Amino acid sequence: TDHEHPCQVLGDLMTIREKKGRLQGVKLAYVGDGHNNVTHSLLLGGAAVGMHVSVGCPEGQEYEPDATVVARARAMARQTGAVIEIGHDARTAVADADIVYTDTWMSYHIRPEHRAERERRLRPFQVTRDLMQQARPDALFMHCLPAERGAEMTDDVIDGPQSIVFDQAENRLHIQKAILLRLLEP
Repeated sequence: TDHEHPCQVLGDLMTIREKKGRLQGVKLAYVGDGHNNVTHSLLLGGAAVGMHVSVGCPEGQEYEPDATVVARARAMARQTGAVIEIGHDARTAVADADIVYTDTWMSYHIRPEHRAERERRLRPFQVTRDLMQQARPDALFMHCLPAERGAEMTDDVIDGPQSIVFDQAENRLHIQKAILLRLLEP
């Protein structure tokens, strides 16, 4: 939906577990436009499995995750040991992260006349090689795709050795097949 993207995040969690061997305690830093369905589901999914989810986004309601989602995630976190952080500095969000995640800056609901202002506000949250160096040395890069090269991340990040975007896309397919199978079981 426009508010949550559970199939995407189930595939993401599968990918993280596959690559890191665990979910509990893994730090995922999401940077960019935090007011979208992927961020909301990362907060909820990460809270459910005990992850540390740190969102770095511009200030303002149009860029920050929905407050009710953040409250739900923090309530879950109290039960699971997860950590949920919302901030406005990309470097702080990414510090010591195991996973650095971003999504498109131009969601479907964004009008073309708002593009220049959004790019100006989001540019400090672009995932670059320099930003990736703030994360752990073995950090991985994720993006739910499609990606706009040169916007939310640079080519050297999405094409680099830390990028697992194609594994992520493949696992989303497998998760969706598993969900369909479960729903169709007698």
